[in-house]
Amino acid sequence: MKKVCVLGAGTMGAGIAAHIVGAGIPVCLLDIAPKKLTEKEKAKGLTLDSFGVRNRFAIAGKERVTDPKNKSIYDKTLGDMIEVGNFADNMDMLTECDWIIEVIVEDLEVKKNFMKQINEYRKKGSIVSSNTSGVSIDKIVEDMPLEFKQYFLGTHFFNPPRYMKLFELIPGKDTLPEIVQFMADFATERLGKGIVLAKDTPNFVANRIGTYALENVIQLMDKHGYDIPKLDQLTGPIIGRPKSATFRTIDMVGLDIFYHVVGNVINNIDDEEEKKQLIIPKFVEELIEKGYLGDKTKQGFYKKVKTENGAHTLVWDVKKEDYVPVIKDKVEAIEKAMQEDNKLKALVFGETEENKFAWELIKNVLLYSARKVPEIADDYREIDNAMMWGFNWEFGPFAIWDTIGFQESIKRMKQEGDNIPKWIQERLDNGKFKFYDSNKFDIPYILISSPKNLVVKENKGAALVDIGEEVACLQFKTKGNTITDDVIEMINLAVEEVEESYKGLVIGNQSKNFSSGANLADIEKWISNKEWKSIENMCDAFQKANMALKYCSKPVVAAPYGMTLGGGAEITMHTYKIAAHAETYMGLVELGVGLIPAGGGTKELLTRSIQEAGNASIGEILSSLRKAWNTIVMKKVSGSAHDAMKKGYIKNSDLIVMNKDYLIDEAKKMVIYLADIGFRPLQKKGITVLGVTGRAALESDAYSLLKGEFITEYDAHIANKVAYVLTGGNVSKGVILTEEQILELEKEAFLSLCGEEKTKQRIQYMLCNGKQLRN
Repeated sequence: MKKVCVLGAGTMGAGIAAHIVGAGIPVCLLDIAPKKLTEKEKAKGLTLDSFGVRNRFAIAGKERVTDPKNKSIYDKTLGDMIEVGNFADNMDMLTECDWIIEVIVEDLEVKKNFMKQINEYRKKGSIVSSNTSGVSIDKIVEDMPLEFKQYFLGTHFFNPPRYMKLFELIPGKDTLPEIVQFMADFATERLGKGIVLAKDTPNFVANRIGTYALENVIQLMDKHGYDIPKLDQLTGPIIGRPKSATFRTIDMVGLDIFYHVVGNVINNIDDEEEKKQLIIPKFVEELIEKGYLGDKTKQGFYKKVKTENGAHTLVWDVKKEDYVPVIKDKVEAIEKAMQEDNKLKALVFGETEENKFAWELIKNVLLYSARKVPEIADDYREIDNAMMWGFNWEFGPFAIWDTIGFQESIKRMKQEGDNIPKWIQERLDNGKFKFYDSNKFDIPYILISSPKNLVVKENKGAALVDIGEEVACLQFKTKGNTITDDVIEMINLAVEEVEESYKGLVIGNQSKNFSSGANLADIEKWISNKEWKSIENMCDAFQKANMALKYCSKPVVAAPYGMTLGGGAEITMHTYKIAAHAETYMGLVELGVGLIPAGGGTKELLTRSIQEAGNASIGEILSSLRKAWNTIVMKKVSGSAHDAMKKGYIKNSDLIVMNKDYLIDEAKKMVIYLADIGFRPLQKKGITVLGVTGRAALESDAYSLLKGEFITEYDAHIANKVAYVLTGGNVSKGVILTEEQILELEKEAFLSLCGEEKTKQRIQYMLCNGKQLRN
């Protein structure tokens, strides 16, 4: 896949283009050529033939997704790989492309006609797809030649393409199987997506089940007499759905879009019973008629208003037909269920009216989902994956069935007179009482916790796991994967074990985030008890552990992802190579709690600054050092792995992995490759520092930031400590220091800050409130 063309530069099309260039593949982004000038264009003296006018919509789409505020692209500079054009002048661009994605209006006839235009320009063998949320794939190409049909399929990205994992593949009846397999592999490995194979049915898989699940809540509203806030309480995290629950989710999507998606099913199915289950209540239609469409119109089911007393949220009262203040009452059924290990089972099998509502809600979705197999997908697991990846459910319907008890729930459904789908009954009759058997569950990527992987060494904070082929993996087990004494101990044990018995080491985890940094609670306790020696010992041990990683005689590869902060970033920076997930948010954020990076993070940014400058002049070295100093002082966290490279946390020679599921696999491959080509460990080198001269320049920068009110006086005080370390302390310009000497300066600065009251305040505030104190 050398080049891709996206036809349609709206929100979805431009977002798809941004994600594809994030995978390193150039994109042509085309849209219609305008027929009229805007007033701004007239004022600039432009004509309908001007480049900026002809490509107005494609340019606007590119500008929108490359604006960092929109977070549509991993890094703004990747936008250079997006070439803009229009349907009238630039369809010849299609001749260069291996994949052509149509992302235009959801209208069957418009799409059918556009396919004929595409066929005039596409090269033979290039793949064409429609990114549609529900238009029939076969009908779109029913008038096209067989060769076109063989290379055509539906490829449904979910919005926003960068963040949503789900990628529905919808083959047509003539699509070649090898094309389906190629696209599945490509989307998994290069685009980092989770693939769901859907059938060419209305709304495919995720939207078919998801819209029913939302509509089911609305239809139960009148029966149970619950208002919107209560329904959102009962249909959010307590049942494994997102915090946005039902009505906030529809506000985010747009009431009009929701109405259209539901209508697409109603208009394209023959089952009258299913149509009744999807009828949208009149009050929703009335909101749409009023133009209350959700977040995009700033009012839908919910509405935010500003008053003299601050911002408040109002909610639509169906009976009063007006907005009223949101009042959240405690729901006893939820409170009680939260006390149980199996919260969902406790909720649906309780005795209160709210419990009965939850049961009916869950039961309806389970039975509806079961009836859609094999109509919308051959495998029930496709439905579960679609709901987890596309609607952010914690569990899919069939995993929910396992959770609440398959036999027990079927028995209750029969008692209540429900019809059980034939294939479900056959599973029971054949003794299959669960949909997922953990002992037989096979996944195509490394799962560190798999019973197949032997735990070599373990303590309370971390474990060293054999992941096969003579590669070990160091896995953190602390809350938030924080760095504790146990983690530090296991780093040292891991290095010893790997140097003796393995090809190399992967440092990785498979929890929510890689690491949130040092354990602040321990540091706060030592500060409060004035246990300065404990702090010094911790700092010293962490520095030595990271140095052991850096100079290990076997290759060490870190696999960061998500939040990789403070000590987590320092561990990562000391490994030989990094295989980072594209969504890696890495930063040295210690200044926010009144400290400086002292696990070698300051030292690593210093050495990288010197290496980057090479044999440059003192002025150029200072410029590079300023960047490192500013990164620490301003607590800069990368917005992606690409951004982490720009900030110096990840090297340009490191690997960026699109699919988080395969992150450990890629890190392991890198370890094996480095070992097999004859790994040569790093050798220690001296660091040329700028001394007091360089420090004066950085302190001047701190003064400027202070006067500009970018930092507080205490921030400036810490910033000067950072400058002291980065320039080598009280030495002359050009002196060569060892890494150990820089680490001593780090430790000295760290300890001195621990003794300051404002640092103590910052740490306590962070522990209590989860955010930084600017004192």
